[in-house]
Amino acid sequence: MRRLMVAAAMLGTVSAAHAADMPDLPVLRGGFTDGLSKTTRNWDGAYVGGSAGYTTDATDFSQSVVGLTNYIFRDSVLQQPTANWSLMNKTNTQGVNFGGFVGRNWQWYDAILSLEGTYSYFNNLHTQTSGHNALVITNPPGDNPPAGTTDNYNVTLTGTAAAQVKDMISLRGRVGWDGGDFMPYAFFGAAVGRMDVSRTVTSDVTLTQIVTDAGGTTTATTYAVPAQSQTQSQHRTNAFAVGWTAGLGLEYCIWDGLFARVEYEYVRFSPVMNTQVTLNNARVGLGYKF
Repeated sequence: MRRLMVAAAMLGTVSAAHAADMPDLPVLRGGFTDGLSKTTRNWDGAYVGGSAGYTTDATDFSQSVVGLTNYIFRDSVLQQPTANWSLMNKTNTQGVNFGGFVGRNWQWYDAILSLEGTYSYFNNLHTQTSGHNALVITNPPGDNPPAGTTDNYNVTLTGTAAAQVKDMISLRGRVGWDGGDFMPYAFFGAAVGRMDVSRTVTSDVTLTQIVTDAGGTTTATTYAVPAQSQTQSQHRTNAFAVGWTAGLGLEYCIWDGLFARVEYEYVRFSPVMNTQVTLNNARVGLGYKF
């Protein structure tokens, strides 16, 4: 029995020495990491950056000269029939934009809320159009011709309009998600644009009176109507238009606080002189979070 105990003790000593010489396996010290875990970035903090991109401008001139025609035909029987004439069409143009942004992120776990201000300069974002329309208005409301008389007002309108968007500032609220090195986000906010808008309309009106006497004889006489035959123009420089903006974007952390972004933005301004402007902006940018 004593020999057996001595042999067991010697075997244990050799095994311990052999184990001490084994390599340090990671599994023995918890060296394996969870392959599905993500690297969490701290997006919280202030940031600043610049951007550049491409803009498409859709300007609706269909109602641009309505204010001018209402003035020309004011207090006349032609004001109501011509009040909503669609004289011109919608026009599109393209250009480039440059700008900058500054903001602040607040992060709660994976959720990120931001408040951001932006400035965009538009290079040569100019649209213009012209239109022509003619209509014969017979016995319009308020016109009281004598018995047997028909009044035909021959109204011809020719108009031109132009708009140029110069720059824009916006205040946007963002909602983002911490995806590690990247952050997708959506935004919505208010925008103010600065633009030049002009419009001109020329009206030519004649009155043809058709008279049928008791014997059935018809005569037609045409008269000029100088009071409603005139040209009116209006031009505003550096007019401010309030609007709203919304869009989607993605930011990617390049190194430390340096990040890149790409985004799409839709902007719709309130009409200026009955001219409606909407913008679609695609941008790329580079920023730094402090």
